Amino acid sequence: MYNDTFLKACRGETTEYTPIWIMRQAGRYQPEYRKIREKYTLVEICKHPEVCSQVTLLPVQQFNVDAAIIFSDIMVPLDAMGISFEIKENIGPVIKNPIKSRHDIDKIHTFEPDIINYTGTAISMLRKELTVPLIGFCGAPFTLASYLIEGGPSKNFIKTKTMMYSNPDDWHLLLRKLSDGMFSYLKYQVAAGAQALQVFDSWIGNLTPDDYTTYILPHTQHLFTEIKTLNVPVIHFGFNASHLLELLQQAGGDVIGIDWKTDISQARQRLGNTISLQGNLDPVLLFAPQNIIEQKTKNILDSIPQKGHIFNLGHGILPNTDVVKVKELVEFVHQYKRKS
Repeated sequence: MYNDTFLKACRGETTEYTPIWIMRQAGRYQPEYRKIREKYTLVEICKHPEVCSQVTLLPVQQFNVDAAIIFSDIMVPLDAMGISFEIKENIGPVIKNPIKSRHDIDKIHTFEPDIINYTGTAISMLRKELTVPLIGFCGAPFTLASYLIEGGPSKNFIKTKTMMYSNPDDWHLLLRKLSDGMFSYLKYQVAAGAQALQVFDSWIGNLTPDDYTTYILPHTQHLFTEIKTLNVPVIHFGFNASHLLELLQQAGGDVIGIDWKTDISQARQRLGNTISLQGNLDPVLLFAPQNIIEQKTKNILDSIPQKGHIFNLGHGILPNTDVVKVKELVEFVHQYKRKS
């Protein structure tokens, strides 16, 4: 039997219970995933549709979550735009030729789906097996630009902000290329079978509201305006972005993802009732005793109406998380609203 509770919540419709999925729900905390990683790197998993499908299905089969998300990485579509990278263990994405000039930006070409056709193949395979919706995703323009300019992860984003402030023409050209490329990538995923989308802006919290408005908002608005034509729900998630919530809503999305540092009831008051919310348990709480997890979860569930709420962690699940705690969390969320 097909379960569309997640999609109903995205659209703000009434649901029988609060749906739940978990960011990074397929990953290092699972023994089965670690076993697969003994044979394949993360990128190799993405490039082998059968293995990608297997990894994507694991949390759905183990925990009965209400949505699957294609196992991939936000850097994957950049390969289809002429950008070379590798993902180093315990470091993250490393760009082989970081952007330093207009010439480097000019070398970025339009998205070519055939280069990463393995993603579409995996999505098509998954749709034949799944009884819950499948989420596709991409990185937001700012987060991707920060990797491309810094050459990898950064604490202070000095190079990124220097380009943003000193060379605004180059900056806007780069972000327009990235927003166009990510729309093409999301369109490709929907054509392959993705039923919802999430845009991750992992590093956007490092900007002020004024800088977001000036340097980012036109590009995220452009991206979300284009996504609307795909007719699938889209989640807009910004990390450390409590000070930007209204601007994220202005940029677009059917659902705003809330990190754990933001009170979700206050987010509901600030954003109103016309948009759905996703979140927002602290991922570290899954290391706490079960009674504490249940109390904190109950606090979130009680703090906002069930309608238009998708339960999730406030960021990705952490390595070494106990899979039993994950299973118990999903069961508690499902049962709690049914009882009440």
